[in-house]
Amino acid sequence: MTGEQSALPTALAAVAAGPNRAAATPVATAPRLDDAPSPAAGGARPRDGLTSAQTPGLSLDSVRVSFGDHVAVRNVTLAIPSGEVTALIGPSGCGKTTLLRALNRLHDHTGGRVEGSIRLGDLDLYAPGTRPELVRTRIGMVFQRPNPFPAMSIFENVVSGLRFNGVHGRALLRDAAESALHHAALWDVVKDRLHQPAVRLSGGQQQRLCIARALAVEPEILLMDEPCSALDPIATAKIEDLITHLASEVTIVLVTHNMFQAHRVAGRTAVFLLGEDRVGELVEVGPTAEIFASPRDDRTRAYVTGEVG
Repeated sequence: MTGEQSALPTALAAVAAGPNRAAATPVATAPRLDDAPSPAAGGARPRDGLTSAQTPGLSLDSVRVSFGDHVAVRNVTLAIPSGEVTALIGPSGCGKTTLLRALNRLHDHTGGRVEGSIRLGDLDLYAPGTRPELVRTRIGMVFQRPNPFPAMSIFENVVSGLRFNGVHGRALLRDAAESALHHAALWDVVKDRLHQPAVRLSGGQQQRLCIARALAVEPEILLMDEPCSALDPIATAKIEDLITHLASEVTIVLVTHNMFQAHRVAGRTAVFLLGEDRVGELVEVGPTAEIFASPRDDRTRAYVTGEVG
Protein backbone atom coordinates (compact mmCIF):
# COMPACT_ATOMS: atom_id res chain seq x y z
CA MET A 1 0.00 0.00 0.00
CA THR A 2 1.38 3.44 -0.94
CA GLY A 3 1.57 6.40 1.43
CA GLU A 4 -1.23 8.08 -0.52
CA GLN A 5 -3.43 5.01 -0.22
CA SER A 6 -2.75 4.56 3.47
CA ALA A 7 -3.72 8.20 4.10
CA LEU A 8 -7.04 7.82 2.32
CA PRO A 9 -9.19 6.53 5.23
CA THR A 10 -8.01 9.31 7.56
CA ALA A 11 -8.50 12.01 4.94
CA LEU A 12 -11.95 10.71 4.08
CA ALA A 13 -12.83 10.52 7.76
CA ALA A 14 -11.85 14.15 8.12
CA VAL A 15 -14.27 15.29 5.39
CA ALA A 16 -17.04 12.72 5.76
CA ALA A 17 -20.60 13.72 6.59
CA GLY A 18 -23.45 11.65 7.89
CA PRO A 19 -25.80 10.68 5.08
CA ASN A 20 -28.97 11.72 6.88
CA ARG A 21 -27.78 15.27 7.42
CA ALA A 22 -26.44 15.60 3.92
CA ALA A 23 -29.58 14.21 2.33
CA ALA A 24 -31.81 16.41 4.45
CA THR A 25 -30.00 19.63 3.59
CA PRO A 26 -29.02 19.62 -0.10
CA VAL A 27 -27.26 22.73 -1.30
CA ALA A 28 -28.40 23.80 -4.74
CA THR A 29 -27.67 27.51 -4.95
CA ALA A 30 -24.42 29.38 -5.41
CA PRO A 31 -23.19 31.25 -2.34
CA ARG A 32 -22.82 34.99 -2.11
CA LEU A 33 -19.17 35.58 -1.42
CA ASP A 34 -19.38 39.37 -1.48
CA ASP A 35 -21.45 39.80 1.67
CA ALA A 36 -18.90 38.68 4.26
CA PRO A 37 -18.09 41.24 6.97
CA SER A 38 -14.57 42.38 7.73
CA PRO A 39 -12.83 40.26 10.38
CA ALA A 40 -12.56 43.35 12.52
CA ALA A 41 -16.32 43.99 12.49
CA GLY A 42 -18.30 43.68 15.66
CA GLY A 43 -17.07 46.51 17.86
CA ALA A 44 -15.15 46.34 21.12
CA ARG A 45 -14.93 43.07 22.96
CA PRO A 46 -13.49 41.89 26.24
CA ARG A 47 -10.02 40.50 25.62
CA ASP A 48 -10.81 37.01 26.89
CA GLY A 49 -14.57 36.87 26.54
CA LEU A 50 -17.25 37.18 23.90
CA THR A 51 -19.78 39.95 23.45
CA SER A 52 -23.44 39.20 24.01
CA ALA A 53 -23.88 39.11 20.23
CA GLN A 54 -21.36 36.28 19.86
CA THR A 55 -22.25 32.65 20.38
CA PRO A 56 -19.58 30.05 21.11
CA GLY A 57 -18.89 27.75 18.19
CA LEU A 58 -16.56 25.54 20.20
CA SER A 59 -15.90 25.52 23.93
CA LEU A 60 -12.73 23.99 25.35
CA ASP A 61 -12.28 23.47 29.07
CA SER A 62 -8.97 22.30 30.58
CA VAL A 63 -8.01 20.37 27.45
CA ARG A 64 -4.84 18.27 27.57
CA VAL A 65 -3.46 16.16 24.71
CA SER A 66 -0.77 13.56 25.27
CA PHE A 67 0.90 10.68 23.49
CA GLY A 68 2.03 8.06 25.96
CA ASP A 69 4.18 9.88 28.54
CA HIS A 70 4.61 12.95 26.34
CA VAL A 71 2.23 15.84 26.98
CA ALA A 72 1.94 17.99 23.85
CA VAL A 73 -0.40 20.71 25.11
CA ARG A 74 -2.26 21.25 28.38
CA ASN A 75 -4.70 23.40 30.33
CA VAL A 76 -6.39 24.92 27.28
CA THR A 77 -9.61 26.72 28.14
CA LEU A 78 -10.89 28.61 25.13
CA ALA A 79 -14.17 29.82 23.63
CA ILE A 80 -14.18 29.95 19.84
CA PRO A 81 -17.04 32.17 18.59
CA SER A 82 -19.16 31.18 15.64
CA GLY A 83 -19.09 33.10 12.37
CA GLU A 84 -15.51 34.28 12.75
CA VAL A 85 -11.91 33.31 12.07
CA THR A 86 -9.90 32.38 15.15
CA ALA A 87 -6.15 32.04 14.57
CA LEU A 88 -3.88 29.85 16.68
CA ILE A 89 -0.33 31.19 16.56
CA GLY A 90 2.93 30.28 18.23
CA PRO A 91 6.34 28.73 17.52
CA SER A 92 6.81 25.22 16.18
CA GLY A 93 6.16 22.45 18.67
CA CYS A 94 3.86 24.38 20.99
CA GLY A 95 0.81 22.19 20.33
CA LYS A 96 -1.24 24.23 17.87
CA THR A 97 -1.74 21.49 15.28
CA THR A 98 -2.07 18.85 18.00
CA LEU A 99 -4.91 20.83 19.53
CA LEU A 100 -6.51 21.49 16.14
CA ARG A 101 -6.58 17.78 15.31
CA ALA A 102 -8.24 17.10 18.66
CA LEU A 103 -11.16 19.29 17.60
CA ASN A 104 -12.47 16.69 15.18
CA ARG A 105 -11.06 13.60 16.85
CA LEU A 106 -8.27 12.87 14.39
CA HIS A 107 -6.17 11.63 17.30
CA ASP A 108 -8.46 8.61 17.37
CA HIS A 109 -6.23 7.46 14.51
CA THR A 110 -2.88 8.35 16.11
CA GLY A 111 -3.13 7.03 19.65
CA GLY A 112 -3.36 10.47 21.23
CA ARG A 113 -5.18 10.88 24.53
CA VAL A 114 -7.47 13.88 24.88
CA GLU A 115 -8.60 14.95 28.36
CA GLY A 116 -10.84 17.78 29.48
CA SER A 117 -13.96 18.92 27.65
CA ILE A 118 -14.53 19.98 24.05
CA ARG A 119 -18.10 20.91 23.16
CA LEU A 120 -19.85 22.08 20.01
CA GLY A 121 -23.07 23.52 21.35
CA ASP A 122 -24.69 20.70 23.30
CA LEU A 123 -22.50 18.03 21.74
CA ASP A 124 -19.67 16.71 23.92
CA LEU A 125 -17.13 15.63 21.30
CA TYR A 126 -15.52 13.01 23.54
CA ALA A 127 -18.53 11.67 25.41
CA PRO A 128 -18.63 7.84 25.37
CA GLY A 129 -21.68 7.79 23.11
CA THR A 130 -20.42 10.36 20.59
CA ARG A 131 -19.36 8.77 17.30
CA PRO A 132 -16.33 10.30 15.56
CA GLU A 133 -18.31 10.31 12.31
CA LEU A 134 -20.89 12.60 13.92
CA VAL A 135 -18.14 14.96 15.04
CA ARG A 136 -16.66 15.07 11.54
CA THR A 137 -20.10 15.69 10.07
CA ARG A 138 -20.03 19.03 11.83
CA ILE A 139 -16.31 19.84 11.92
CA GLY A 140 -14.31 19.68 8.68
CA MET A 141 -10.55 19.76 8.15
CA VAL A 142 -8.15 21.22 5.59
CA PHE A 143 -4.57 20.02 5.92
CA GLN A 144 -1.24 21.80 5.57
CA ARG A 145 -0.44 20.56 2.09
CA PRO A 146 -3.02 20.11 -0.67
CA ASN A 147 -4.05 16.46 -0.63
CA PRO A 148 -6.52 15.74 -3.42
CA PHE A 149 -7.08 12.03 -3.90
CA PRO A 150 -4.82 11.32 -6.89
CA ALA A 151 -6.93 8.56 -8.42
CA MET A 152 -10.09 10.71 -8.41
CA SER A 153 -11.43 13.41 -10.69
CA ILE A 154 -12.11 16.93 -9.51
CA PHE A 155 -15.81 16.10 -9.13
CA GLU A 156 -15.20 12.86 -7.25
CA ASN A 157 -12.81 14.61 -4.88
CA VAL A 158 -15.46 17.16 -3.95
CA VAL A 159 -18.19 14.58 -3.31
CA SER A 160 -15.97 11.92 -1.72
CA GLY A 161 -17.14 12.70 1.81
CA LEU A 162 -20.77 12.36 0.78
CA ARG A 163 -20.15 9.09 -1.08
CA PHE A 164 -18.12 7.73 1.87
CA ASN A 165 -21.27 7.94 3.98
CA GLY A 166 -23.70 6.50 1.48
CA VAL A 167 -25.01 9.55 -0.36
CA HIS A 168 -25.30 8.58 -4.03
CA GLY A 169 -28.15 10.65 -5.48
CA ARG A 170 -26.88 12.07 -8.75
CA ALA A 171 -28.69 15.39 -8.48
CA LEU A 172 -27.70 15.88 -4.84
CA LEU A 173 -24.04 15.16 -5.58
CA ARG A 174 -24.04 17.45 -8.61
CA ASP A 175 -25.65 20.34 -6.70
CA ALA A 176 -23.42 19.85 -3.66
CA ALA A 177 -20.29 19.84 -5.83
CA GLU A 178 -21.27 22.97 -7.72
CA SER A 179 -22.15 24.86 -4.55
CA ALA A 180 -18.96 23.80 -2.77
CA LEU A 181 -16.81 24.80 -5.74
CA HIS A 182 -18.57 28.18 -5.86
CA HIS A 183 -17.84 28.62 -2.15
CA ALA A 184 -14.19 27.81 -2.77
CA ALA A 185 -14.03 30.30 -5.67
CA LEU A 186 -13.05 27.47 -8.01
CA TRP A 187 -16.19 26.81 -10.06
CA ASP A 188 -15.31 29.09 -12.97
CA VAL A 189 -11.88 27.46 -13.21
CA VAL A 190 -13.02 23.83 -13.24
CA LYS A 191 -16.64 23.77 -14.44
CA ASP A 192 -15.63 22.50 -17.89
CA ARG A 193 -13.21 19.85 -16.64
CA LEU A 194 -14.88 18.33 -13.60
CA HIS A 195 -14.01 14.82 -14.69
CA GLN A 196 -10.31 15.47 -15.24
CA PRO A 197 -7.78 14.30 -12.62
CA ALA A 198 -7.58 16.64 -9.66
CA VAL A 199 -3.79 16.45 -9.67
CA ARG A 200 -3.70 18.48 -12.91
CA LEU A 201 -4.68 21.58 -10.95
CA SER A 202 -2.04 23.99 -9.68
CA GLY A 203 -1.02 23.87 -6.03
CA GLY A 204 -3.26 26.77 -5.05
CA GLN A 205 -6.17 25.33 -7.01
CA GLN A 206 -5.65 21.96 -5.35
CA GLN A 207 -5.87 23.59 -1.92
CA ARG A 208 -9.09 25.36 -2.91
CA LEU A 209 -10.36 21.97 -4.12
CA CYS A 210 -9.60 20.52 -0.68
CA ILE A 211 -11.53 23.40 0.87
CA ALA A 212 -14.45 22.65 -1.47
CA ARG A 213 -14.25 18.98 -0.48
CA ALA A 214 -14.52 19.93 3.18
CA LEU A 215 -17.38 22.39 2.51
CA ALA A 216 -19.42 19.90 0.46
CA VAL A 217 -20.58 18.16 3.63
CA GLU A 218 -21.74 21.51 5.09
CA PRO A 219 -19.75 21.62 8.33
CA GLU A 220 -20.40 24.18 11.03
CA ILE A 221 -16.68 24.48 11.79
CA LEU A 222 -13.75 24.38 9.36
CA LEU A 223 -10.31 23.61 10.76
CA MET A 224 -7.36 24.79 8.66
CA ASP A 225 -3.81 23.68 9.45
CA GLU A 226 -1.41 26.16 7.83
CA PRO A 227 -3.30 25.97 4.53
CA CYS A 228 -0.93 28.38 2.75
CA SER A 229 2.44 27.06 3.90
CA ALA A 230 3.10 25.20 0.63
CA LEU A 231 1.77 27.94 -1.67
CA ASP A 232 3.32 30.88 -3.49
CA PRO A 233 2.37 34.48 -2.54
CA ILE A 234 -0.30 34.80 -5.26
CA ALA A 235 -2.01 31.55 -4.28
CA THR A 236 -1.69 32.51 -0.61
CA ALA A 237 -3.48 35.81 -1.23
CA LYS A 238 -6.35 33.97 -2.92
CA ILE A 239 -6.70 31.52 -0.02
CA GLU A 240 -6.64 34.36 2.50
CA ASP A 241 -9.34 36.21 0.57
CA LEU A 242 -11.38 33.02 0.50
CA ILE A 243 -10.99 32.52 4.26
CA THR A 244 -12.21 36.06 4.91
CA HIS A 245 -15.31 35.55 2.76
CA LEU A 246 -16.12 32.10 4.14
CA ALA A 247 -16.09 33.30 7.74
CA SER A 248 -19.62 34.69 7.44
CA GLU A 249 -20.95 31.21 6.66
CA VAL A 250 -18.70 28.79 8.55
CA THR A 251 -16.64 29.20 11.71
CA ILE A 252 -12.93 28.87 10.91
CA VAL A 253 -10.09 27.85 13.22
CA LEU A 254 -6.76 28.58 11.54
CA VAL A 255 -3.32 27.40 12.62
CA THR A 256 -0.61 29.61 11.18
CA HIS A 257 3.04 30.45 11.81
CA ASN A 258 2.54 33.64 9.81
CA MET A 259 1.62 36.41 12.21
CA PHE A 260 0.93 38.79 9.32
CA GLN A 261 -1.58 36.28 7.99
CA ALA A 262 -3.31 36.06 11.37
CA HIS A 263 -3.51 39.84 11.46
CA ARG A 264 -5.01 39.96 7.96
CA VAL A 265 -7.74 37.33 8.30
CA ALA A 266 -8.53 36.58 11.94
CA GLY A 267 -10.96 38.37 14.21
CA ARG A 268 -9.52 36.65 17.28
CA THR A 269 -6.11 35.19 17.96
CA ALA A 270 -4.92 32.69 20.55
CA VAL A 271 -1.22 32.62 21.39
CA PHE A 272 0.46 29.33 22.32
CA LEU A 273 3.98 29.06 23.72
CA LEU A 274 6.14 26.37 25.28
CA GLY A 275 6.33 26.28 29.06
CA GLU A 276 9.54 25.73 30.96
CA ASP A 277 9.00 21.98 30.76
CA ARG A 278 8.56 22.18 26.96
CA VAL A 279 4.81 21.56 27.08
CA GLY A 280 2.57 23.77 24.95
CA GLU A 281 0.12 26.05 26.69
CA LEU A 282 -2.31 28.83 25.87
CA VAL A 283 -0.85 32.15 26.99
CA GLU A 284 -3.37 34.73 25.81
CA VAL A 285 -6.45 35.07 23.61
CA GLY A 286 -8.36 38.11 22.42
CA PRO A 287 -9.21 40.35 19.46
CA THR A 288 -6.38 40.10 16.96
CA ALA A 289 -5.72 43.84 16.81
CA GLU A 290 -5.26 43.96 20.57
CA ILE A 291 -3.09 40.86 20.70
CA PHE A 292 -0.61 42.53 18.34
CA ALA A 293 -0.94 46.14 19.51
CA SER A 294 -1.37 45.82 23.28
CA PRO A 295 -0.95 42.27 24.60
CA ARG A 296 -1.41 41.85 28.32
CA ASP A 297 1.09 39.04 28.82
CA ASP A 298 4.80 39.83 28.55
CA ARG A 299 5.39 36.47 26.87
CA THR A 300 2.90 37.39 24.14
CA ARG A 301 4.58 40.74 23.65
CA ALA A 302 7.97 39.09 23.33
CA TYR A 303 6.66 36.63 20.76
CA VAL A 304 4.71 39.02 18.53
CA THR A 305 7.56 41.56 18.51
CA GLY A 306 10.09 38.91 17.55
CA GLU A 307 12.11 39.01 20.75
CA VAL A 308 11.57 35.26 21.05
CA GLY A 309 10.59 32.80 18.33
